Amino acid sequence: MPTDIIRYDLLVQEALRSVVRKVLADAAQHGLPGDHYFYITFRTHAPGVRLSTAMREQYPDVMTIILQHQFWDLSVTEHNFEVGLSFRNVPERLLVPFDAVTEFYDPSVQFGLKFEVEEPAPEDGANDLEPTDRSDGP
Repeated sequence: MPTDIIRYDLLVQEALRSVVRKVLADAAQHGLPGDHYFYITFRTHAPGVRLSTAMREQYPDVMTIILQHQFWDLSVTEHNFEVGLSFRNVPERLLVPFDAVTEFYDPSVQFGLKFEVEEPAPEDGANDLEPTDRSDGP
């Protein structure tokens, strides 16, 4: 089988992420249109994801949020979105890079996207523990 040097799979993923980016940017600027609302699933351990320690402990791998009635301060950049949500009456602020998003779904029109996620391979020695005894001095 020939090697895909162009990497069409990655180009398609990026194009689909731009759909999510555009929809969220429009919602940030104008509010949710009509009866639309969004389920967004993302990897909580992905690089760049910001959420509270309590949320990270409760959702160590993936988390699904719903942007419908109670969210605030949605802002969107080229690389991520940030939003305020309430979890059991506790306000939280989340920052989610688009690369961390694994699913997007708008139930009002039965539209959904799933994203292939390539986990970066750990670097050699990346998980090695540093010695904690530094009694030798610098």
